[in-house]
Amino acid sequence: MYTEIIKIIEGGLAKDSRKVSSYAKLLAENLGKSGEPKLAEKIIKILNNTKAQAVYMDQLVNTPVDQETRMNIVDFILPDEENIKVVMPEQLENAISQFIKININKDHLRSAGLEVNSSLLLYGPPGCGKTTIAKYISKTLNLPLVVARLDSLVSSLLGNTSKNIRKVFEFASRQPCILFLDEFDAIAKARDDHHELGELKRVINSLLQNIDEFTQNNILLAATNHHELLDKAIWRRFNSIIEVGLPGKEEIHDLIQHYFSKHPTDFTADSRKMDKIVAALDSLSPANIKSIAQNAIAKNIIESKSVVSFEDLVLEIFLFQHHGSYNQEQLINFLTSQGVSQTSIKELCKISIRQVRNALKY
Repeated sequence: MYTEIIKIIEGGLAKDSRKVSSYAKLLAENLGKSGEPKLAEKIIKILNNTKAQAVYMDQLVNTPVDQETRMNIVDFILPDEENIKVVMPEQLENAISQFIKININKDHLRSAGLEVNSSLLLYGPPGCGKTTIAKYISKTLNLPLVVARLDSLVSSLLGNTSKNIRKVFEFASRQPCILFLDEFDAIAKARDDHHELGELKRVINSLLQNIDEFTQNNILLAATNHHELLDKAIWRRFNSIIEVGLPGKEEIHDLIQHYFSKHPTDFTADSRKMDKIVAALDSLSPANIKSIAQNAIAKNIIESKSVVSFEDLVLEIFLFQHHGSYNQEQLINFLTSQGVSQTSIKELCKISIRQVRNALKY
């Protein structure tokens, strides 16, 4: 609750009634949870009487814009009401859980004399769930997610990018929320890159200053697919750094079970078929696996099939991996290697059994 009090004072000194009311509302909620219902009621009563109660929807129409293009430079996302399914290995799940617990118990930690820097950097290949993890943290902590839009944040006008960065951090400081800087390497590239202009150095310096100020009392998340490009000074600004890698066999198995949970199949309960599917999906990202699953489901719906078959999914895996560049022999041999019968191959490829057998001779 120390953070909320500090923010209320900051808002009062800056004559920012929205910031005061936002953090006063959060303070009341926390007091109610910690056994101080009477004090919480008094705060809510004051907010109601002064008509200053925070309304998150106001933020949707008051987000900062780039001076040059007049485009919004952040998206304001309310915590998702639906459950967010995050499939990840136990080690990663424990690391994310630890970050969440630190933020839930930050007042206790500070009262014990510990410094709490609520900053987390997620890095790893694209499509592995970094954005989903950010939404999961937002949902768990019940805080809106302020997502910086880097397509409009980086301006062609010299000096505007630094100003936009400042606008983003100032906006996020006005209400209880989580600031999420996705594709972080776009603005946090190493300053020793000789191919970049001097403006990049000024952008990084501005970013570092804003991170230092913001993370004292706020939650900052960042994600990058290219951690090797980040400036060395950036790494020191994050209290928690977590790699989000490609899924292992167990995670692939769980993802398939999840994506087909609402659609009948002939493989999710068959361990032999599931082993083949998991092996065929090895080294693909969760986003890729989701696309393959959705393509298989969509095709079945269009063709009025009641069950997604093993053969249907194996076919979609092949089509995804080859991006339309393949010949009939390659497809037939792949399906055969996965244990698909010649009769099924004939039906899938809409060819004769003789054509199937001829292709297998080569």
